Amino acid sequence: MTIYLDNAATSHPKPEAVYRASDLALRQTGASPGRGGHQLGLAAGRLVFAAREAVASLFGIADTARIAFTGNATEAINQALFGLLRPGDRVVTSSMEHNAVTRPLRALQEKGVQVVKVTADGQGCIDPEAFLRACREGKTRLAVLSHCSNVTGALQPVADIGPWCRREGIPFLLDAAQSAGLFDIQVEELGIDLLAAPGHKGLMGPPGTGFLYVRPGLQLTPLVYGGTGGNSFSDQAPEAMPERFEAGTLNTPGLAGLTAAIAFLRQTGLEAIRAREEQLMARLIDGLRAVAGVELYGPLMAGLHGGALSFNLAGFDPAEIGFLLDRQYGIVSRTGLHCAPDAHRSIGTFPRGTIRVSPGFFTTVEDIDHLLHAVAALAAAPINE
Repeated sequence: MTIYLDNAATSHPKPEAVYRASDLALRQTGASPGRGGHQLGLAAGRLVFAAREAVASLFGIADTARIAFTGNATEAINQALFGLLRPGDRVVTSSMEHNAVTRPLRALQEKGVQVVKVTADGQGCIDPEAFLRACREGKTRLAVLSHCSNVTGALQPVADIGPWCRREGIPFLLDAAQSAGLFDIQVEELGIDLLAAPGHKGLMGPPGTGFLYVRPGLQLTPLVYGGTGGNSFSDQAPEAMPERFEAGTLNTPGLAGLTAAIAFLRQTGLEAIRAREEQLMARLIDGLRAVAGVELYGPLMAGLHGGALSFNLAGFDPAEIGFLLDRQYGIVSRTGLHCAPDAHRSIGTFPRGTIRVSPGFFTTVEDIDHLLHAVAALAAAPINE
């Protein structure tokens, strides 16, 4: 039996209701939302609207029209960055960002956008004062921060940064790829002007789903142009959200599954989900610290973690450990740089990377103990000599 510990990449398994909702949408609806006035098209539109309402309710978004659905968080982040920033603008971010942030910022930098990176400490944590100081040092057009590191799992001080940016009139983009569904994120309380999240990670929805929330009054240029099902007489993109950022046919079956996933989250309770994640992370941290030769990265307190934890084992390449965990013990992990090379530079693991394990809601204590047994056995094996 396979033990899946790669939930930071995508959650698995999904709640049973997610499978059923996506299957039902494919079998019984099938049509494109917003395309035509026939009954199946209207039914598809209702599925999309239900997903919009579910997302809005979970994140405290007052106007559902401010939610644009995307294929993933990366697309949402690209829409936010390329839609807002212009040559000469200044953006402040951190060294712990995923390539979903780093690469588009690099492309924008080549077009004349100034990018300031605040370096994290050796645990992958950002000093909020250093971040705010960087924002004050110039006319900042945008602040961008990942809520939780996908490498160390470090929970960043968003509550210290977002509200301050709101008071200073600096738009704040939060990458919630590793936190949505695990933490209670309320856009107004945290001063979030742009929120990007995938549907397939902590929200436990299907792949191919994600969204971008855009605060009222914030204007973006569309990233993708095309048909939206309305205003067909014009060759201009619609001005109104969400259609302005939803060119092309939406993933209706995926969004139906996302609605079911959010219903599961709300029924279970984010507090219960978070408590379970902390329990598993504490067991993981304590167990790995007891294994000779293991080096852990990131905070050593489960309460300061999202769902990811990185480690290395002395005498082994991370890729070798990942291979052995998979082939000998049936444990799925992630090895390498995890699409975040700057984060590894910050914690001192570049270029070899780390072994990353990320439990999810359906991970059991027995799964964690099996991993700990496997790592201890590998650490004691003759190959380590």
